[in-house]
Amino acid sequence: MTSKPSDLSRSHPSALTADDAEKVRQDDRCEVAAGIPGVWQTMRFAVGEMGPIRGIGQLLKLNQKDGFDCQSCAWPTPDGERSFAEFCENGAKAVADEGTKKRITAEFFATHSVADLAAQTDHWLNAQGRLTEPMVLRKGATHYAPVSWDDAFGLIGEELRSLASPDEATFYTSGRASNEAAFLYQLFVRSYGTNNLPDCSNMCHESSGFGLRESIGVGKGTVTLDDFNHTDAIFLVGQNPGTNHPRMLTSLATAHEKGTKIVSVNPLPEVGNFRFKNPQHFKDMGHPILAATTLLGKGAQISDLWLPVRLSGDLAVFRGIAKFLLDEEGRKPGSVLAADFIAQKTDGFEAYRKAVEATPWDEICRVSGLTRLQIEEAGRIALNAKRMIICWAMGITQQPEGVAAIQEMVNVLLMGGHIGRPGAGVCPVRGHSNVQGDRTVGIWEQMPESFLARLDKEFGPAGFHAPRHHGFDAVETIKAMHDGRLKVFFGLGGNFLSATPDTEFTARALRNCRLTAHVSTKLNRAHLVTGEVALILPCLGRTEVDLQPSPGSDDPEGKPQFVTVEDSMGVISSSRGTLAPASANLKSEVAIVCGLAKATLKGSLRGRENRIDWDAFQADYGTIRSAIERAVPGFEPYNAQIAAGPFYLPNAARGGKFETPSGKAVFCTHGLPDNSLPEGQFALMTMRSHDQFNTTIYGLDDRYRGIYAGRRVVFLNPDDVREMGLQAGQMVDLTSHFKGVERTATHWMVAPYSIPRRSAAAYFPEANVLVPIESVVKTSNTPTSKFVPVTIRPSSDAEAASSAFVASVAGEVGGR
Repeated sequence: MTSKPSDLSRSHPSALTADDAEKVRQDDRCEVAAGIPGVWQTMRFAVGEMGPIRGIGQLLKLNQKDGFDCQSCAWPTPDGERSFAEFCENGAKAVADEGTKKRITAEFFATHSVADLAAQTDHWLNAQGRLTEPMVLRKGATHYAPVSWDDAFGLIGEELRSLASPDEATFYTSGRASNEAAFLYQLFVRSYGTNNLPDCSNMCHESSGFGLRESIGVGKGTVTLDDFNHTDAIFLVGQNPGTNHPRMLTSLATAHEKGTKIVSVNPLPEVGNFRFKNPQHFKDMGHPILAATTLLGKGAQISDLWLPVRLSGDLAVFRGIAKFLLDEEGRKPGSVLAADFIAQKTDGFEAYRKAVEATPWDEICRVSGLTRLQIEEAGRIALNAKRMIICWAMGITQQPEGVAAIQEMVNVLLMGGHIGRPGAGVCPVRGHSNVQGDRTVGIWEQMPESFLARLDKEFGPAGFHAPRHHGFDAVETIKAMHDGRLKVFFGLGGNFLSATPDTEFTARALRNCRLTAHVSTKLNRAHLVTGEVALILPCLGRTEVDLQPSPGSDDPEGKPQFVTVEDSMGVISSSRGTLAPASANLKSEVAIVCGLAKATLKGSLRGRENRIDWDAFQADYGTIRSAIERAVPGFEPYNAQIAAGPFYLPNAARGGKFETPSGKAVFCTHGLPDNSLPEGQFALMTMRSHDQFNTTIYGLDDRYRGIYAGRRVVFLNPDDVREMGLQAGQMVDLTSHFKGVERTATHWMVAPYSIPRRSAAAYFPEANVLVPIESVVKTSNTPTSKFVPVTIRPSSDAEAASSAFVASVAGEVGGR
């Protein structure tokens, strides 16, 4: 069965045309992360979007204790003194992108039909500027039109109240939402009567949560930023810090200077995993010539060892490391394993040991794509480390055995007693600024009974009772919309169409809805593939002042509010915007949630009356934090703690206490995955370019991989390119294969690259069209964007000419 392009073509741009292909080129790539090119790109983008004074002023407030939290990655800032420049290139781009002077008004939508906008690239859509007023696309209309906030809330509320069941609506959340907005959002959704709370974590670190909860009793990392100063070894697995969280490079470079060994386990030789020039050195050097010399030099070394693992082979790598450690323990009993820790603090070691001993080296090497010598070299680094940290990102969480791979890494740490003490532990690195905080305050379709019971206790007197049945995650939401079980989609931030798998399937699913609504700062693809009626609700950005008037107050401007977020290491920080809002007609996310709740829950709904005081929450965010501290353990006293500065949430595993059913950490035993492929197929992984953040495309270059002026490229091993009779720069079509269904995306430029044989890589969002909706990680239900079986064949001129029909909705569309 083949999935063919459909009538969705009017809403999506075409695949790469011959004219576009002439612009894209593969050239020399930067050999060092950051440095002068990073400084230049940062300033060029910031000044170009915001102007010199405004741009530099905002960057100096970014990630400062009296400023605003970065909208980009969730890498933490130092607990103590901070640099005057606590930002990276991508963080600066995120700030400039939000703080741009460009505006989208009602006149823009009157000029451009939805069909016209859909023919543009995602890069073009984002570049048009900030949304400034609520817009509605009514049934049968070709253009969005202005709508008042009251009418917008009324329209959504009326639709929600008319549904036969609250489970016919779903409420998505992006990781940019603050703790305050996310807590109120889940409170509203559960007041309405459903747990349909899919979020971006379903597509990224859901595997981390499932794997860690079973292993160590908490679904978060166990290290702090200071632990990087006291560790002997750091493993970076399935992760590209140079592009996805560049501020991490400072911690890695500092650790390496102190003698820490760093191992990179990744299919591609990412620049940021090898050398780094720290732009912050400018502040440490009094002479500009010396500073320039530092940034023009070779840069600091990051990794001591690179293991070019085969896609989905990471579990085998750590099985091999475990086997090496057990062999060494056999040769020198009592000198390798943390025997007391294993005996007193863990369960399941004997079963795991037997499984490791029974796994032959030839199978480990076949699945990992590495030699025994390569794995043993990594094993020696682990052997000599008294304290060890393992970090990972979506290269692990989005492979078919992602949960098992995470638990295998935990097993290796448990063998050495590397969890629960300084300088050691697990470090899943989140890719969005508050995706972890959103989960902490209740954004999950299957929150535990303990959380729901505390919500009932806090809000029961106001008529609240949380539903207990599990809701839909992101994948199940798409399926339920596709088959008509869901009628309303509401998105608090994000670009759902572009952040999810199987783009054409997802587009059809969204079009099955009666109503789709999105809270957004910028125009994106999800606004153009809609239900019968669609709404765009523009919100304040994190850089902007948030003033909320109190009921009955004589102050027309209102009281300034701040919000809070949680980073990858469980630190709660405040965020205060400083810019004037892009439009007087913007509302904060908190105000939008409160307005939606009042319009939907007014009077009696399904025989129940909700008496939660949404106006009080909107007027003073401190009241939200007070409610959070009573409903979510670890925050108390929230307002007092955050007034004193950033604070850590409790983490039992960080202190060596494991909140599992047995009270001990668990060695979880799995077999090696089958990552073999039929003859002629390749394993494709999707990834970011250096000029994007998640689904937001800032530009068309990826200087770290040598790609310029385009994005529709496929990276292949040079030997595979020759063997298939292809050439660099040639156009090819990609077809994915899963359970007899084929999905084809046409016209991708071949880019030879150092990647394992029979492997391929391409950028999302463009390649998400190839990721099957049914292909998910076991247990976590995360789409397997890091292992998509594909075939590759040359594009014919006829096919290229006809590719304007949209290769399955790809173009410069969807992705994560």
